Amino acid sequence: MELDQIVDLTTYPIGDPDFRANCRQSFDQQGVLVMPEFATQAAIAAVRAEGYGNRHKAYFSKNSHTVYLSPLDPEFTDHHPRNRLVVSSKGCISDEDVPETSALRTLYNASVFREFLCEVLGETALYDYADRLSSINIHYAETGQELGWHFDNSSFAITLMIQPAERGGQFEYVGGVRDADVGEMNYDRVAEILDDRSEVNQLSMGAGALVFFRGRNAIHRVVPNEGKRTRMLAVLAYNTKPGISLSEAAQMTFYGRTG
Repeated sequence: MELDQIVDLTTYPIGDPDFRANCRQSFDQQGVLVMPEFATQAAIAAVRAEGYGNRHKAYFSKNSHTVYLSPLDPEFTDHHPRNRLVVSSKGCISDEDVPETSALRTLYNASVFREFLCEVLGETALYDYADRLSSINIHYAETGQELGWHFDNSSFAITLMIQPAERGGQFEYVGGVRDADVGEMNYDRVAEILDDRSEVNQLSMGAGALVFFRGRNAIHRVVPNEGKRTRMLAVLAYNTKPGISLSEAAQMTFYGRTG
């Protein structure tokens, strides 16, 4: 597929400077940008078929972790928000199992798309991961699977919804909870969220939606899939510097192997 068969370039003229500027302004203000039906129905159908066809290659795991994605801190009790454990469970296909002819790879590598991302994110350049596993991933959430509350270590995430769940599977978040750069973890606010004592925002993401999200200081989760249909999400991961690989520990956690 060519890029104009993958992206609705009429609705989303990603090469236009004014369109890019408007997207960046919105993202800067909100910390999230949802572009419904960014990908065409034909492209999503093809990627969905690839997802089902390659599902047997996915690494499925279930892990307990803190919302800060860091080891337990002995200075705090197990019940403290710093050490409270949540559960994440999913399947994941790594980059090396995404077909070379996939629309996902064409989109990921397209220079105009990468330039568009740079403009929206405020970055000068974006690079592939240096390892064989981390650049393009497909995440699967079967019935009952979820991503627990957490903060991201990276400053941004780019995802493309391939297939939402029939029920459940919503993306929920609360922005501006912590300030990681100054070490303000805001434990009281985290406790309110973990105890369901806080209002949360919810994103509606239909098939084909491209989503920009800043999750370093915004706590977020994907609630359990309550239906029988598999939730499938593509993660398009870039680095702001060349030659960077995901750590071997992280590779083992996400993919069950290193590359």
